[in-house]
Amino acid sequence: MKAVVLAGGKGSRLRPYTALIPKPLMPIGDRTIVEILLRQLARAGVTEVVMCIGHQAALIEAVLGDGSRYGLRITYQREETPLGTVGPLRLVEAALPERFLVMNGDILCDLDFAALHGAGEASGAPLTVAVCERASKIDLGVLDLDPAGRVVGFREKPTFTFWVSMGIYAMSRSVLRFIPEGRPFGFDDLMHALLAAGEPVATLPFRGHWLDIGRSDDFADAQEEFERNRQRYLPE
Repeated sequence: MKAVVLAGGKGSRLRPYTALIPKPLMPIGDRTIVEILLRQLARAGVTEVVMCIGHQAALIEAVLGDGSRYGLRITYQREETPLGTVGPLRLVEAALPERFLVMNGDILCDLDFAALHGAGEASGAPLTVAVCERASKIDLGVLDLDPAGRVVGFREKPTFTFWVSMGIYAMSRSVLRFIPEGRPFGFDDLMHALLAAGEPVATLPFRGHWLDIGRSDDFADAQEEFERNRQRYLPE
């Protein structure tokens, strides 16, 4: 298996930490977040990783090296200008096999990456998204209105549950034709393009542990979670 790790962002929501340290190198316990991810990928059977980097690219290259210490072969693709969350895939198109994994480089989770790769192959869809449920509580009274504006229902501080993207995907090369060259293109743009074209988008529902460390409170939660359940993420 081959994986593309997207690690080119500036991590603006984690400032001031990311003023000196790129987000993928933020420490979780005695590891960096991207090192945990790389070791998980190797354990799942991934042999090659392409790191798409931009902000503080030289530091990421110096720390991770050729990947041999993680049981992988790592190559790098620098973004001269930011290309969004899926735009960098066009830069590495020539290096991609028919099926591959793509993920953000700042995620702490215990997803079975081999199972995601298998789900992508089984679905036959150009894109398979790892999804998990997230609850969102509304701290207000919510009114249901009919077309005339009359109240027909009321819920006090309800909680709504949504399926959300985890920033981890299984893709086929056919998805690349929807990604333009040389300009920013995000996951949201890709979803709209695929749905507009009538292309199937599959999912792999996940009910394990997942945290995106993009915000300071999530970063603190990830620290605590990793220290409590280290074996879940990095089994000996």
